[in-house]
Order: sequence, then C-alpha cells, then structure tokens
Amino acid sequence: MAFYESVLVFRQDLTDAQVKERAKKFTDIIKELGGEVKSNEFWGLKNLAYIIRKNKKAHYVLLNIVLPGDQLSEYERRLRIDEDLIRFLNVRVEELAKGLSIMMKKNEEVE
Repeated sequence: MAFYESVLVFRQDLTDAQVKERAKKFTDIIKELGGEVKSNEFWGLKNLAYIIRKNKKAHYVLLNIVLPGDQLSEYERRLRIDEDLIRFLNVRVEELAKGLSIMMKKNEEVE
C-alpha cells in the first residue's frame, strides 16, 4: 500500500454541497479499489492562475489516501471520466501528514 495526496479541482458553478458529494463519490471509488481515505479537506472556491475550460475559479478538495500502487491508474481513469472535475493531481508521499494541511492552517491564521 502506498500513500498519496490527491488534489481535486472542480468547476466553479457547483455548490459546496455538490462538491462535497462528488468528493464522497471518489472516496467510495477508493474504498472499492481496496484503498482507504485517511482525511479529506475542502479548501473552498479559489482563483485559478489561468482560465481552464471557461472557469476563472474552482473548488479544491484534498484527499489523503492509502491505495495499492497497481490501483492508482484505475483511480486516475475514473477521475478523467468525471465532467465536473477540471484537473487533478496525485502525489505519492512517504507518509501522510498529520493534522491540517498548509492551506487550512493559512485560513485559520486569517480568521
């Protein structure tokens, strides 16, 4: 089993509830593939650096997952099929971060 950080970028016209529902769908896919989601974070609606498929903003979700290495390609295939997903990034890490990610810590400092 390998550890991954999976960042999902969803279209701007979805509501927060719809984004969380889509993230839950991918959580179920990971479980179906024999993996486990250790944590998930909803980073919110953020500006994109450049326009992607007519979107200036996007909803970001981070999933910290444990998944067999041979199942990663199937997970990515299913990510590509989803029309609401603009981009995704899966990064293999040595160990999963404990606590909040840097993006969430940054938001707490502002409040």
